[in-house]
Amino acid sequence: MPVGVILAFLAYVSFSISDALIKATGPSMSVFEIAFFTTSFSIIPVMLTKRGERFRDMYKLHHPWLVHLRCATSITGTACVMYAFTHIAFADVYAIGFTTPIFVTLLSVLFLKEHVTPQRWLLLSLCFLGVVLVIRPGLREIETGHLVMMIGATAGAVTTIVLRHVAPRERRVSLIGIQVIYSAIINGLLMIPGFVMPTLEQFAVFLAIGLLGGFGGLLLIAATKRTPANLVAPVQYSQLIWAILFGALFFGEIPDWIAVVGMLIVVISGLLNVLSDRKPIRWKPRLFFFRIGM
Repeated sequence: MPVGVILAFLAYVSFSISDALIKATGPSMSVFEIAFFTTSFSIIPVMLTKRGERFRDMYKLHHPWLVHLRCATSITGTACVMYAFTHIAFADVYAIGFTTPIFVTLLSVLFLKEHVTPQRWLLLSLCFLGVVLVIRPGLREIETGHLVMMIGATAGAVTTIVLRHVAPRERRVSLIGIQVIYSAIINGLLMIPGFVMPTLEQFAVFLAIGLLGGFGGLLLIAATKRTPANLVAPVQYSQLIWAILFGALFFGEIPDWIAVVGMLIVVISGLLNVLSDRKPIRWKPRLFFFRIGM
């Protein structure tokens, strides 16, 4: 098995554990406070592995407006994802999150004028069908968390499209550093009205979430350097396995057979979509902005 695939698998295990810790934090604390602390801690691994770029060059940008737009959509998407994790089933969050490629494709056609084959449209349609089977609107109650997560998936798609355009020319320290600064400011202000002083145990959990997210992003960077992205990208679908496992073991969330069929459709269509793509994948590994894989 290629080394990059193993590294990617370890990265997504890290992400899934950090997601479980977010869910365990529960709705007792605002998503803005959770995002503030976890984002702040996630920068630690980046600082430990900084590659010859100076923080004073952070604002020397080629596409300032697009970089700021990416920050806005990333912060919005992360707040939506954290709200969803603390309010709906673990597996539901991932299933809806995997609709992001659908929105990415739509935006790519509209704004980047990319050509999409009929085969890819079919696979994306199957992915959407799988998500419908998981959520089953009209047959089960659609909670606010489901709708918020859909907004998060859309925001993640915008983030990905902007990153495709700016990443080749912008510094890594700019793409990461500016985002962390904006996140600290915006989440710091929004968390004030409902601020709850975290306990030492909660601080430890936030530190673990941030470090797992940060190191997971670095593992993904290492994975894509060693193995083609077409082989690394499909590994992200292993998260549904962890979602079912963690949901059942720790949160009493056991999906029924219809939801399981829907998840299988999402995974199979997603894998075929990635593996059948003849063009090199320009790939953003994670929706959540504090996971710094670029």
